[in-house]
Amino acid sequence: MQNLTILGSTGSVGANTLDVVERHPDRFRVVALTAHTRAATLLAQCRTHRPRYAVIAHPDAAEALATGLRDEGIATEVLCGADALERVASLAEVDTVMAAIVGIAGLKSTIAAARAGKKLLLANKEALVTAGEVLMHAARVGGATILPIDSEHNAVFQALPRTFAGELAAVGVRRILLTASGGPFRLTPSAELELVTPDAACAHPNWRMGRKISVDSATMMNKGLEVIEARWLFNAEPRQIEVVIHPQSVVHSLVEYIDGSVIAQLGNPDMRTPIAHALAYPDRIDAGVDFLDLARIGALHFQAPDTVRFPCLRLAYEALEQGGRAPAVLNAANEVAVERFLAGAIRFTEIAQLIEAVLSRCASGHVLTLDDVLAADEAARACAQGWLAERNHAAGNARASTALLSSVTRTGTRS
Repeated sequence: MQNLTILGSTGSVGANTLDVVERHPDRFRVVALTAHTRAATLLAQCRTHRPRYAVIAHPDAAEALATGLRDEGIATEVLCGADALERVASLAEVDTVMAAIVGIAGLKSTIAAARAGKKLLLANKEALVTAGEVLMHAARVGGATILPIDSEHNAVFQALPRTFAGELAAVGVRRILLTASGGPFRLTPSAELELVTPDAACAHPNWRMGRKISVDSATMMNKGLEVIEARWLFNAEPRQIEVVIHPQSVVHSLVEYIDGSVIAQLGNPDMRTPIAHALAYPDRIDAGVDFLDLARIGALHFQAPDTVRFPCLRLAYEALEQGGRAPAVLNAANEVAVERFLAGAIRFTEIAQLIEAVLSRCASGHVLTLDDVLAADEAARACAQGWLAERNHAAGNARASTALLSSVTRTGTRS
């Protein structure tokens, strides 16, 4: 019986994890669930799984959750705040931690689980992107096992030999190929990209995901972050990690060996497959996923990515090559840019423009500790806000000039 903490249980990965867990009550017991603000969803999950702890970020939401639990006679203890996340990630009674909090907000609790030597199921890619060296060091010192949940990295893990111990050359690996669907705008004319709406960017053709990761997929920043993540998970050089567009999302990634062999992991696009694989590893369990029908699919297509059309992928490679604080700066700038795009404050094409500007202004410096990561994140967010202020000021001046020109033109016409 594995005792689980699920960090970010109300998101798509958390919900899919609970779906797999429900299919195997003899193997898994939920000890703690956490959410940001979705008290009603967390209450429903507590009603089903009866965890010992439920953690929620905001006091008002915590009070609402505690009231709901009390009214229903559910004995789950409600905790609140960031410290509580670290507490439930490192509980002595917990064997396995699903790290599924999106963004930098999940960093401290993920590192806490690593330090505590947990079986760490890593869905929070930002932890490795921003603090790869720090997290991997914590895992080594704490004796944690990290199993990737991203479908691409989980596929690579499955395609590597069991003897892999952190040296690709030692097991004959030439390169890692991460597949990318190309997102919803793979065929959209470049001139139309600046007109993309948030709802259109979140309509992924193959996967059901949260809004932030859906936008990242549409810009291909998600794949760029995965390149950085792969560098740390598999101790790979940037030149050993390549991206290939595969619109069907059936081949989840591939590993090429020096003898010319290429081993791929295939399956229907359903996050329950990598979740079930990591939960039960090294065993295999039913994930509730439809089995793959290759005859029905008929053909699989691949093409090289267009980094001019999708500059975020290029920016991620550049940040990885630069190292130091650059990946953390990249991630923070992207989080700000996506948040502002989803709010309707900037255009889709301005996401990459903001990130590139922030990288050029504040990416230099070293990252040796968690404090260094958080300082780089804070500086990048401040820099991003400065870029947004400059952009808004320039836009305001442009509108004023247009209005003045229009007024002069009307006056000239009347005279």
